[in-house]
Amino acid sequence: MHDTTRPEPGRFYRWLVLIFVSLAMFGSYYAYDALSPIADILKQQLGFTDLDIGFLQAIYSFPNIFTVLVGGFIIDRIGLRKSLMIFGVLCFIGPAITAASGHLSVMASGRLLFGMGAESLNVAVTTALARWFRGKELSFAFGLNLTASRLGTFAALNSPTWARWAYHSWRPAFLISLAFSALCIVGAAVYWAMEVYAEKNYRLGEVSTDKVVISDIWKFGVSYWLIVALCIVFYSAIFPFQTFAVKFFMEAHGTSREFGGFLSSMLTLFAMIATPLFGLWVDRIGKRALLMMFGSLLLIPVYLMMAYTHVNLYIPMAMMGVAFSLIPAVMWPAVAYIVEQSKLGTAYGLMTMIQNIGLFGLNILVGWANNYAHADASNPAGYHLGMWIFSVLGLLGVLFAFLLHQRETGPHGHGLETITTANAPK
Repeated sequence: MHDTTRPEPGRFYRWLVLIFVSLAMFGSYYAYDALSPIADILKQQLGFTDLDIGFLQAIYSFPNIFTVLVGGFIIDRIGLRKSLMIFGVLCFIGPAITAASGHLSVMASGRLLFGMGAESLNVAVTTALARWFRGKELSFAFGLNLTASRLGTFAALNSPTWARWAYHSWRPAFLISLAFSALCIVGAAVYWAMEVYAEKNYRLGEVSTDKVVISDIWKFGVSYWLIVALCIVFYSAIFPFQTFAVKFFMEAHGTSREFGGFLSSMLTLFAMIATPLFGLWVDRIGKRALLMMFGSLLLIPVYLMMAYTHVNLYIPMAMMGVAFSLIPAVMWPAVAYIVEQSKLGTAYGLMTMIQNIGLFGLNILVGWANNYAHADASNPAGYHLGMWIFSVLGLLGVLFAFLLHQRETGPHGHGLETITTANAPK
């Protein structure tokens, strides 16, 4: 039973909670993206191939295929603050193992452990925000948390600029990421203390998590599965590209490590600024499937421009940045229009799970393609095969978005193209 005599936590206390859970997310995003700027160093100093580097990034996604299923149950079973601490500790131990040894198997086990913690940490932070901000500034709090997370990516990709001294060898860069991943424990520890204090002095919301309910899966319609298909090909065209982006820019376009890192971070910069703006725009005009088709269309030429021309690299990366801001702003909220409220947890969990299968497969496939075609500084054309793979994914994205548009403008539509803030059901 709720003790209604207690006050709810004040606004300052809630925002303090947001700051510390966002710090934890900053640390985990930084640690994930620390690999890309040192891909070529791993190749030079440890003899890793592109397939090895793709594997190191892919193995992070492997446990996430399953943790989406269990993360919510763990939080329900042992409580939010304990879960947050366990996931935070995993996010620290994983990078510590990765930095400890130059052997691929040891590094990979560290990335695997980190992956187990990081996505579950994401689930726990989302749950914490819902507990503290439901009925308050929840959407705004989610937006700020996502911005803080993406700042972690931005800081990691630009670390060759602000921590240039660390890039003479592979280990110092990983040690910096280890220092940032300590924020996962700091954030979890402060949250623990704040929740314990709040439970004694305030009235808090219930802890409710999004869990995957297997029986719900059979009830989703064609539109949902088309969005899932688009989700796989879209993210598989973006994140595995980022895995090799800095190395590609250096070896195929002769950029410095610093500039290569900045170019890759443009995607994050665009997303931080433009995603919420696109979200507002889409709510006003509808046309969701059409906009996803346009975003996918933008992806097709960018990789071929970078592979076959010497166009200013700002142009394809800006086009990719627009796509990376537009499609997520439309895609994730669109699910809420076509799946009933009680099944949303399952719908999003399943979508994330399948997305991680795509990321796991494509990181390995592109690493293999680079190896197969002998992609390196002496043979920049070796990158062409990987770039064609990404372009084909963009083409598939257009196809799935087109089929979604056809479905939604027919008799089985859910209003994706027509519902706007002006005519949304109250």
